[in-house]
Amino acid sequence: MSLRRLFPATRRGARAVRHAAEQWLAEHLTPEERRDGDLLPTAALLIAELAANAALHGRVRGREARLVAVLSAEELWVEVTDARGERLPVLRADADGESGRGLMLVDALADDWGVLPHRPGGKTVWAVCRRCGAHVTADA
Repeated sequence: MSLRRLFPATRRGARAVRHAAEQWLAEHLTPEERRDGDLLPTAALLIAELAANAALHGRVRGREARLVAVLSAEELWVEVTDARGERLPVLRADADGESGRGLMLVDALADDWGVLPHRPGGKTVWAVCRRCGAHVTADA
């Protein structure tokens, strides 16, 4: 099952798409995952960071960003596509810098993440969170 949403590449748009994704994910997780798991709060942080980065670093006037979330029995795949393919995210080790800590958070929370080109000129930043097998049913 999946969620696909276009959103304005603004702070308000990033916040709105995060809330929509949190609600969608909560509706599709098992009761055990909602109660005991950390997938929902982890996913919320990842989505917030990826959407905020699209609004801050990927904004092009008149173009929207796109969130895609795919929930399978094994994992949650999240991707955010923006229109600025020339501005690739860089994982910075400098925790004293003005910015760049968000990707450190993504790197720490996601089981995997990366960047793909999006034709004709954008980029897609993706992250994967594996589901805890003890809580997953065949219906999810």
